[in-house]
Amino acid sequence: MTAARQSGLAQRRRYRWINIGVVIGSALVCTLLLPMRLPGMVLLGVGPSWLLMWLVVWSVQRSGVEGAIAGFILGLIHDGLTGYFPTHTIGLTLVGFLTARIQKQRFIQEDFVSVAIIVFGMTVIAQTAMALQISVHQLISNTSPYPGLPEIWLQHQRIALSSAILSSLWAPAIYYPLSRWWAHYEQVMTPPGG
Repeated sequence: MTAARQSGLAQRRRYRWINIGVVIGSALVCTLLLPMRLPGMVLLGVGPSWLLMWLVVWSVQRSGVEGAIAGFILGLIHDGLTGYFPTHTIGLTLVGFLTARIQKQRFIQEDFVSVAIIVFGMTVIAQTAMALQISVHQLISNTSPYPGLPEIWLQHQRIALSSAILSSLWAPAIYYPLSRWWAHYEQVMTPPGG
């Protein structure tokens, strides 16, 4: 093995570890931002869905299975912070899978505006999954602590739209640095001449 080849392998190995740190670190930052309600981050008492934004940015460049697995893991983390029912895992798993499928079908190209549009739509889907869980619980349980179905769906509209608007506005703050890093990472990891 030549010295240049060994140097290239060492550099790729180092970048692989840096990438793992960037992925885990950025997901951790988004997790820490979830409970914060800073000025400009609240609309009608609802904040942006930071983990969903991170998941969309991740899934845009991955396969459906990778997006679903990331969504499942982030859903478990979100449930660990808020409570297990209604679960965020179902909605985030669906969001991860659908985002990857949309991108793989090339319905939408990858840029700031399209990622914001995807985040808007996927936030509505995730919030609808939550509202469906609450509605089913209300229908099958006599001792449900939740309000009636009309009130559930009125709250769902307010929460889904507020969260979707804020999340789509904040999505470029996550998308830009991560997409730049992953483009650089792919460039470094591509073998010379290939």
